[in-house]
Amino acid sequence: MNSSRASAGVQETPCGIQADLISPYQGRLVDLLEAGDAADELKAEAVRLPSVQLTPRSLSDLELLATGAFSPLDRFMGRADYLRVLGEMRLENGVLFPIPITLPVSDKNLPAHGLALALRDAHNNLVAVMRLDEVFEWDSREEAQQVFGTCDSRHPLVAEMSTWGGVCLSGPVQVLALPRYFDFPDLRLTPAQVRARLATMGWRNVVAFQTRNPLHRAHEEMTKRAAAKVNGTLLIHPAVGLTREGDVDHYTRVRIYQVAVETHYDPKRTLLSLIPLAMRMAGPREALWHAIIRRNYGANHLIVGRDHAGPGRDSRGRPFYAPDAARELVARHAPETGVQAVSFEELVYVPERDTYEEVSRVPAGVRSLSLSGTQVREEYLAIGKALPSWFTRPETAAILQAAYPPRRQQGFCVWFTGLSASGKSTTARVLAALLLARGRQVTVLDGDVVRTNLSRGLGFSREDRDTNILRIGFVASEIVRHHGAVICAAVSPYRAARDENRRLVGADKFIEVFMDTPLAVCEARDIKGLYAKARRGQLTGFTGIDDPYEEPLNSELRLETVHTSAEDNAKKILAHIQEGGFVQP
Repeated sequence: MNSSRASAGVQETPCGIQADLISPYQGRLVDLLEAGDAADELKAEAVRLPSVQLTPRSLSDLELLATGAFSPLDRFMGRADYLRVLGEMRLENGVLFPIPITLPVSDKNLPAHGLALALRDAHNNLVAVMRLDEVFEWDSREEAQQVFGTCDSRHPLVAEMSTWGGVCLSGPVQVLALPRYFDFPDLRLTPAQVRARLATMGWRNVVAFQTRNPLHRAHEEMTKRAAAKVNGTLLIHPAVGLTREGDVDHYTRVRIYQVAVETHYDPKRTLLSLIPLAMRMAGPREALWHAIIRRNYGANHLIVGRDHAGPGRDSRGRPFYAPDAARELVARHAPETGVQAVSFEELVYVPERDTYEEVSRVPAGVRSLSLSGTQVREEYLAIGKALPSWFTRPETAAILQAAYPPRRQQGFCVWFTGLSASGKSTTARVLAALLLARGRQVTVLDGDVVRTNLSRGLGFSREDRDTNILRIGFVASEIVRHHGAVICAAVSPYRAARDENRRLVGADKFIEVFMDTPLAVCEARDIKGLYAKARRGQLTGFTGIDDPYEEPLNSELRLETVHTSAEDNAKKILAHIQEGGFVQP
């Protein structure tokens, strides 16, 4: 069977090449796919194929399937595998596998079954050719409920999945080019390369450490104890594919890992390797998936933390998963995976002993210290305060402080949402003036202006509206990433698209402002006459009339505009921004 690259999350539409233009080449391509050893010929012939463009998530999955990290998978899941994974965490043949690895796409312009399809990266480079054996429909809400246990759009993957296509593809894949990386190439090891390195170290046991965060002293202590506990090698194996928006970028994290490993770990029993894993933040299921993946890299133990791969809190402010659920699931399946869970309670620093201890082992009355990730961001990095040496190594603190300036120099996004004529644009203009007066440079992305300059040609179907809102979100995320302030004012009627933009920008930098203006007031204010046209049937699909507006469930600010002026509302928003530290008092 040909090596396969499967991926989830393809969202681009296949190129629209007519079937009659490609049919003379299809027979030859299918023969080449079956032969499995004619990459150059496939590349030459594939230029005429219809294609799908893979997202970064897809490309990460593709690479890991190709290198064997997702073994026993060798292709995108077909319907039978997919459905059994959703319901039972098993492939059709009964093998344990808790996360669906699928290729969802738009159903437009697909070739007939048995014919070939090109897979391309974001730059349109050919990466693989697939023989299309199966096309099946899927339901994003059903998958979210089964895999994540929730349809709450505050879960980052629930929001993202709403942007994927409606059908999934399956079939054998011939990979023609792996992604090429220019950052940390010596650390990007395949499963076979990691297993070979581990074998030369000579330890029977290997404990893997999955992480998407910087390495602080508590992590250092935990990983060293884990290696001692199993009397084996430590594989520090950080995910450098898609993690969670708001996480420290992998460039900064890897520099921290490198310094820590070179300075504070035993080189005879420590291996640092990067994995281009696109995380799902699926909690217990993801922890079990991580165990299977690390088995393929040669580990027989996995450090499983409290709330492993958890996505934070839901729309009601509650954790998505119980703190010990991941440990319990990995431990339950250890006889089948061959990977044991290594767990520790929370480690806290005890000044009296100058050491880290599990919290339950600290005697009553003895002082202990700890910092949460939120405290690190809000109470130290955000205000330019040096991290304490008991918490993190000085070299780690220096890297973080260089990469993350104080909050007053960081970017943020204010996202106005509400019915047409609810006061979004007017309030946004006032807020922009107030921010400029406080020394912050501001970009305003108004819905009408964006429609004219960025989204010309889009209609008002739900798909086109989501496309427009996601384009605004993408531009906003880039402005924020470069430490700019951006104000977005668009109706943005659908909750899932707004939550996807929250994910894109980063939840800690996204301020959603709901302009809660009654429909009757909006109609009375409407100088464009759009509501009147919608009432007369001259406009269809108009938000608030014959198309729904989905109110935010948990916006940062909910403002009324009937008895409060735009200036007063803008001052309320400014106070919230100032409280968050983005503007100097």
